[in-house]
Amino acid sequence: MVAAMIALTLAEIAAVVDGEVVGGDTGVVVDGPVVIDGREAGPGSLFVAFVGERVDGHEHAAQAAAAGAVAVLGSRRTDLPTVVVADTQQALQRLAAHVVARVRRAGGLTVVGLTGSQGKTSTKDLLGAVLDQVAPTVATRGSFNNELGMPLTALRVEPSTRFLVLELGARGTGHIAELTALVTPDVGVVLNVGHAHLGEFGSREAIAEAKGELVECLPEDGTAVLNADDDRVLAMTARTRAAVTTFGQERAADVRVEELVLDRLGRPSFVLASAQDRVPVTLQVVGGHQALNAAAAAAAALAVGLSLPQVGAALDAVTTLSQWRMELHELPSGIVVLNDSYNANPESMRAALDALATIGADPEVRRTVAVLGEMREMGPTSDAEHAVIGAYAVDRGVDVVLVVGEAARATADGAGDRSTFVPDNEAAVAWLRAHVGEGDVVLVKASRGARLDEVAAALQ
Repeated sequence: MVAAMIALTLAEIAAVVDGEVVGGDTGVVVDGPVVIDGREAGPGSLFVAFVGERVDGHEHAAQAAAAGAVAVLGSRRTDLPTVVVADTQQALQRLAAHVVARVRRAGGLTVVGLTGSQGKTSTKDLLGAVLDQVAPTVATRGSFNNELGMPLTALRVEPSTRFLVLELGARGTGHIAELTALVTPDVGVVLNVGHAHLGEFGSREAIAEAKGELVECLPEDGTAVLNADDDRVLAMTARTRAAVTTFGQERAADVRVEELVLDRLGRPSFVLASAQDRVPVTLQVVGGHQALNAAAAAAAALAVGLSLPQVGAALDAVTTLSQWRMELHELPSGIVVLNDSYNANPESMRAALDALATIGADPEVRRTVAVLGEMREMGPTSDAEHAVIGAYAVDRGVDVVLVVGEAARATADGAGDRSTFVPDNEAAVAWLRAHVGEGDVVLVKASRGARLDEVAAALQ
């Protein structure tokens, strides 16, 4: 079940969001999870009802009530006591800001915001796990990082919560500024400026401008955690009044990855180094790029008071990340599946192909197969970027590049004779069942909209 919100009466909620309680007692107490899906409600829940193009959430109030919801936040009356407001999204955000401010006033809550073109979710997962080892921590689930996901995460804080880790996404300039205006972070982490959402932003300079909004909001006594290996990120030093600490593989970085090696399944071991300490770390998650994510998490953890030995021990203990991110499955059939199907952009594609190539170097591996779908939101350079990824797969020694869907066809062009094209997921599953077997390693990767998780699930 989703963690509960601090207890508030409907009268208190209405006052916070400038709403009116309709159809029920203003003394009803909400002390359960705040949800936007009635099926996820629990005892004491507040169900937030949105009206979309195809679905009116108010019509699902009864479903939420059956699951335990005691009230609705929405734009019209329902069969449950309802806090009626003019703008449901704005009301949800105002409620989240109020709850976080109240817990902060009670003392001890530190907020960490995290953004970047790729690696946000994995880094957030690592940081959340590290902080949770020392104190109660609330972190974004999955990639719930937009104008609805961020406040829903913030509403999970309780009086005992000491760390709130918020993943912040952006699809345009001003988006991160709007989110941080609700809950000002004490620490802001910027991972990188890549090609994700390039079609919406138009240029990497515009992406950098948007990501930098996070460090601009930080207070003077806050900390900006910046990637020393990314010039666009490092330049954000000039955009913040907060202290700056850096991470990366550059020798000048405050928290450095040194002596990086990968095991036969692509899991990284390395030394985390700072001016004060050096600690060995062995991650149980796949991909050399996870070492840099771990360094970012470490730098943020140091900024909120942990020691490097504490961080190293906690990182060693992390066994899983969010669903469909570099999930490694060794099947009874002898096939190894690397499911990284949640999202994709050129940088994360290369990282996944690097991991596949590392695993493929094991002499017990018969063949490597990359099942690649569309990278969405790439703009006018989309075909060129897909073709480059196909060529990169060949350069890394991938044996077969199985390209799924017309939107990704340029990947097959780039991979040339190593490629096989199929029109859809059903055809991809059929091809894999006919052609892969014991000793093969299969990577599955695409943007979420391609739904290649269905292909990975069929294999598993």
